[in-house]
Amino acid sequence: MADLSVNFAGIQSPNPFWLASAPPTNSGYQIMKAFDAGWGGAVWKTLGIPVVNVSSRYGAVNYRNSRMVGFNNIELISDRPLSDNLREIEEVKKRFPHHAVIASLMVGPREEWHQIVRDVENAGADGIELNFGCPHGMCERGMGSAVGQEPKVLKTIVEWVKEVSTVPVITKLTPNITDITQPARAAVAGGTDALSLINTIQSLVGVDIDRFVPYPIVDGKSTNGGYCGPAVKPIALNMTKNCAQDPGVKVPISGIGGIENWRDAVEFILLGAGTVQVCTAVMHFGFGIIREMVAGLSGYMDDKGFATIEDFRGKALDHVLTWENLNMKYKVVAEINEEKCIGCQLCYTACEDGAHQAIKLTPGSRVPHIVEENCVGCNLCSLVCPVESCITMERRDDGSEHLTWSERTMAGNVPLTFDDPLAGGLHHSVPSPTEALSTPVPRHYGLSQN
Repeated sequence: MADLSVNFAGIQSPNPFWLASAPPTNSGYQIMKAFDAGWGGAVWKTLGIPVVNVSSRYGAVNYRNSRMVGFNNIELISDRPLSDNLREIEEVKKRFPHHAVIASLMVGPREEWHQIVRDVENAGADGIELNFGCPHGMCERGMGSAVGQEPKVLKTIVEWVKEVSTVPVITKLTPNITDITQPARAAVAGGTDALSLINTIQSLVGVDIDRFVPYPIVDGKSTNGGYCGPAVKPIALNMTKNCAQDPGVKVPISGIGGIENWRDAVEFILLGAGTVQVCTAVMHFGFGIIREMVAGLSGYMDDKGFATIEDFRGKALDHVLTWENLNMKYKVVAEINEEKCIGCQLCYTACEDGAHQAIKLTPGSRVPHIVEENCVGCNLCSLVCPVESCITMERRDDGSEHLTWSERTMAGNVPLTFDDPLAGGLHHSVPSPTEALSTPVPRHYGLSQN
C-alpha cells in the first residue's frame, strides 16, 4: 500500500494535502476539524497586525452549469488578535502533534519579523510561510505582492527571517509578475528552505451592468481582488514547472492553485511539487473532500507502482520542452467516428470559422467529414465535440523522422522573408475571400446570453 507521508523541507505530515492560508484556516477550531477529517497540514491564515475587513468580500465566476470555476476575494489577513491565534496554534499541536502546522506571516519592519517569528515558534508552529503574494489591500501598505514583485526586497526580508528562525521557512510567491523564477531565485539566495506558489491573481471577476459596479460590491464601490479556484490551475501548473525546472531554484515547492481533487494534486506533484495546498475547493465543498483525495491518490500510486510521493514527484518535467525543441515531423489528423456522431456539427463550425476549414458537410447527412490534406492536427474539433472519443487525433507519420525548429534554424532552413517559400501555410488550401459570402452560418452556437 502506498505511503502518502511527506517530509517537506524538514516538515513532516501524514499526507501531502495541506490547507492553504485562507478563511478555512482562520481558527484552531477549523484546523482541528480539518485534521480530524484527514488533512495532513494547514497553513494558518496570515498573522500580523490585525486588520479590519470590509463587507462583502467575495465574488465568483460561474460558467454555464458550474459555479465558482473562478473565485475572487478582497479579504485581508487575520483580523483576530495575535495572542488568540498563538494560543490556538499551541492547542492544535497538542492534539495533532504529527500534523503540519505552518504559520503564515506578514509584517513590515525587521523588528516585527523577528518578534512574530519567535512568537509562532514558541507556540509550536512546525514551519513559517512568508506571505509575499496578497494582491490587494496589504500591497498598498507595502506588504504582500508589493514585496513579491521586488526580488531585492524579498531577499532582504527572507534574510531577516532566517536570522532568527529555527524552523523551516517557506516563501509564498505572487503570480502577478512577468517571470516568477526571479523572485524564486531571490528567495533561495536569501536562504529560504522552500517555496509555495501561486498566490492569487489580481482581478476583477465581473461588473454589475445595472449598477455599473464591479463585484464584490462594498457600498456601491469595489476594488480588485485575488483570483483563485479551478480557473487558475493552468497558470499555477506552468509557474510550478518554471520554478521546478530552474537550475537556480533547487528547493522544495508546495503547489497551490485550483486543486480540488486527487488528479489535480497528481499533476502538481508530477511537475515538481512536494505538497499541495487547497483553499477554494474547501470553501465550496467543505473539509470532507479530503477523503476522496486521499483515497484517489493512494489508488493512483498503487496502480502505478509508486511506493512514495518521491517516486513520481517531478516525473513530467523531462517531457516539458521549449517550443523550438518539439518534433515538427510529428503528424496527427482528426478522425470522426460516424457511429458516435450526434450530428451537432460543432466541429464543422469551429474548424470553419476558428481554424483551418478542414471539416466539410456532406449533402443529405448531418455527419461532417475530415478533409485530411487540409487538417493541421490542431485538435480544436476534438475539444469542442460534446461526445467522448467521437473525434480522435490519429498519427500519420511513421515516427522515423525527428526535426525541431531549433535544428532547422541551425541548418538555415527557416523562413527569413515576408514571402518566403519555406512558410508552412503555403501548403494548405485556403478558400478565396469571396467564397465566405456564399457560405451559410449555422445557427447553433450553444451559448447562453443569460
